[in-house]
Amino acid sequence: MSEELKGKSKFDVKTLAIGLVVGFVVSYFIFGFGLLGEVDQGTTQPTEQPTAPPPIVDVSADDDAVKGSADAPVTIIEFSDYECPFCARFYTQTYGQIDEKYIQTGKVKYVVRDFPLSFHAQAQKAGEAAECAGEQGQYYEMHDKLFEEGVEGGVTAFKQYAVDLGLDTDEFNTCLDSGAMAQEVKDDMSDGQAAGVTGTPAFFINGKKLIGAQPFSAFEQVIEAELN
Repeated sequence: MSEELKGKSKFDVKTLAIGLVVGFVVSYFIFGFGLLGEVDQGTTQPTEQPTAPPPIVDVSADDDAVKGSADAPVTIIEFSDYECPFCARFYTQTYGQIDEKYIQTGKVKYVVRDFPLSFHAQAQKAGEAAECAGEQGQYYEMHDKLFEEGVEGGVTAFKQYAVDLGLDTDEFNTCLDSGAMAQEVKDDMSDGQAAGVTGTPAFFINGKKLIGAQPFSAFEQVIEAELN
């Protein structure tokens, strides 16, 4: 064998040995310690941490209309938007069950506060319409009407709802047209924002926050815990 081939062979063996060592080291770090310095957890199970109880949020009912017994041990405050499809879903699917099982039996008093979202064109005036009806003692009658009939007709529709409910229409129309309840609606929204509300519907059950159009079972669980 020529000296040139001998030298080349020695070089190849040396290069191969170095390559194997480097490969072993790289594999060790990749598979033993993970990439980018993160420790590979393998099959280690995380330690279970105790679930903290939900915080109690101090939410005022203000002077808004109350449905149910004033002495009820559980208070539900809902921040709602009459144009919100999820609020309508809650009204259709869940509200009636809460009313039947808890409000009518004196266990829950219910308060609706306005939270008109800016991208809902009729929500502000719908809130005012409910408040104007409330001035005649029919807040929840208008609340129900707005969800059942919808708000697409705007002020014209709201005035017709007042007729349907037998309200003093001159008084109602003046209240709605003048914006007498506009600040009341805005104050509700400000209180909601202060309580951490960012969307609708949002609920506070004795101060415990529940978000979204949840099924009746979700409300039942919280209410029963409060009653017991």
